[in-house]
Amino acid sequence: MGSENTGNRHPLTVLEEALSGGISYFQLREKGDFALTGHELEKFAGECQRLCGVYGVPFIVNDNVELACKIGADGVHIGQEDEDASAVRRKMGNEKILGISVHSVKEAALAVSAGADYVGMGPVFSTSSKRDAKSPAGVAGILSVKDAYPQLPVIAIGGITPDNAKLVWSAGVEGVAVISAIAGAEDAALQVERLQNSFRRSDRQ
Repeated sequence: MGSENTGNRHPLTVLEEALSGGISYFQLREKGDFALTGHELEKFAGECQRLCGVYGVPFIVNDNVELACKIGADGVHIGQEDEDASAVRRKMGNEKILGISVHSVKEAALAVSAGADYVGMGPVFSTSSKRDAKSPAGVAGILSVKDAYPQLPVIAIGGITPDNAKLVWSAGVEGVAVISAIAGAEDAALQVERLQNSFRRSDRQ
């Protein structure tokens, strides 16, 4: 089972490379015209979850709260157009990870009130991974949320590459969410290493 997003390589092969390279979280985001559904999606999610377990990496499901609950995922990540965040928190329970995508301080405030463990701020830069993405928030968007909620973990989303990762890391984020830059790489483990090196070279203390 190849995929256009993974250079026609099997997604599980790319995932294992990324895990061996040192990613700290994995989020299953299955969207688009050819996205898996039903039993096939559940089976694939279980395979991803098993691999993450081998490496001790938390397994997060994007948007699909029902699937996350059914397979016992470590958490779920939802967007502004998805199910009410407070309702999702009640379904998942307080012990599970809840992430929420935000694009402004106002949305971050709502995420905090709903019990989010972290927010995904973005898109920071232009991205091809989300067709209906809002205009890029830039580093200024990250800084505005960090200023308003300094204790809230912020993950930068959208258009992150090894070339600009240093810039967002210097803005104070706790992490970056990457799709194309890793999934489309010939060597996912090496690309993860490049991203991590970008962080180490930053001027952040």
